[in-house]
Amino acid sequence: MATPFVAKALQKLLPKTLPPSLSAKPGNLYQVLARYPRDGVGQHVYQTRWSSKGIEGCYWQITRASLKHDGAHGKAWGRLIWRGKDVSPHEERIKGGLKYTWSQGVSQNQRPRGSQS
Repeated sequence: MATPFVAKALQKLLPKTLPPSLSAKPGNLYQVLARYPRDGVGQHVYQTRWSSKGIEGCYWQITRASLKHDGAHGKAWGRLIWRGKDVSPHEERIKGGLKYTWSQGVSQNQRPRGSQS
């Protein structure tokens, strides 16, 4: 099968350090949204600190985004789903886009069983 050869050839074409829009790692909100078509509209994103605090089933559903500087900065709006319940009566501006680390998906509990804070 030629798959490993194709993968190596493609890696040679990419720069040594990938731009934020091609990285799969968590980043600021705007870097995560820049990876998707239409600036991430329709995607679910969450702050990674929620998982480390044992908060699960929480995310923002992106309804609108305006990205600048190749996705490093911008503004984003969405609806907050907190522990499975829609708490946003209408779309609202998402705060902490640069301050916190974000990832695509829904928060899941990463805290070991029995630990308390």
